[in-house]
Amino acid sequence: MPSPGFSTRAIHAGQPPDPATGAVNVPIYASSTYAQPALGENKGYEYSRAANPTRTALESNLASLEGGAGAAAFASGMAAIAGVLGTLAAGDHVVCGANVYGGTRRFFDRLLARQGLSFSYVDTRDAAAVARAFRNETRLLWTESPTNPLMELCDLREMARLAHTAGAALAVDNTFMSPYFQRPIELGADFVVHSTTKYLNGHSDGLGGAVVAARPDQIEAVRFVQKAAGAILSPFECFLVLRGIKTLAVRMRQHDASGRRVAAFLAAHPKVRAVYYPGLPSHPQHELACRQMSGFGGMVAFETGGLAQARAVLARLRVAALGESLGGVETLVSHPATMSHVGISAAERAAMGVTDGLVRVSVGLEDVEDIEADLAQALDAI
Repeated sequence: MPSPGFSTRAIHAGQPPDPATGAVNVPIYASSTYAQPALGENKGYEYSRAANPTRTALESNLASLEGGAGAAAFASGMAAIAGVLGTLAAGDHVVCGANVYGGTRRFFDRLLARQGLSFSYVDTRDAAAVARAFRNETRLLWTESPTNPLMELCDLREMARLAHTAGAALAVDNTFMSPYFQRPIELGADFVVHSTTKYLNGHSDGLGGAVVAARPDQIEAVRFVQKAAGAILSPFECFLVLRGIKTLAVRMRQHDASGRRVAAFLAAHPKVRAVYYPGLPSHPQHELACRQMSGFGGMVAFETGGLAQARAVLARLRVAALGESLGGVETLVSHPATMSHVGISAAERAAMGVTDGLVRVSVGLEDVEDIEADLAQALDAI
């Protein structure tokens, strides 16, 4: 029998029917501890900070979908990032994409830099600039592709080659694409990070994060951080993510179809200054997107021209909700300068291209005609 396809693994990997009852959904094992038959003996579980059967099912599922050696589930996407960075030591250096989620830069610069790590920020679209940024003490290259919120891409195969040549590991935040549209480990990455809050869960009803690693030793290093620091994903949240992943393929196909339509609609609108979406032929990295992604997803950003214009548009939305997250079934619209990137300085935002007029759309699963009509009437405010 050939290897199961993506949707089959999304529904079944790590989730055989419960042997006790035949339940097709993994039970929520709401237990903090486990009875041990004798000293030095257990049934695979001792204490739920170290491992929990519901979490094991999710981690097995995620490892299958990303093609990794194993996975570790965390309490949030930021906790997952901390799980990877926790494998480093004081004095280590990290090369990081210049245009990444604002919370990532805040964590790196305002917390980890105080603990002895150093960071260099570079435009990962420029492979030569990335190569120049490596030092003898560089241990990690941190990337997003596409980036949040400007949808910039980097060549992941080339990033992996550069990192490995320098003796460093490559980590890729794959939240925007999900493993349905992009699998960085297949392109050479060592670590893949997700905010499971977003597309993997897909229903805006639970926080979570995950790390998938390419090699057993790499995931064991992350699991040590997971166990030692304790930022684990609860059994109930694991259940919610497993529930969401079962429909990941069909949801991502619709997010992608609607995302393409909304991006084209915005690109043709006379009051929109610019649109950022890798699926548009006008995107400067459209060819790379076609090469390393199997779809373009539902994340679109556009420029309104200024804070007053953005404020006017956001105030008129009726179908879409103004909110800070993404990847749910509902369309969410955000203002990166005052939301996701408020934690970094105005000068840094300007250098990144995150303007006061930039608006980000997470295109949901409503009828796309209703999404377009909502954006059209909101843009009339400009």
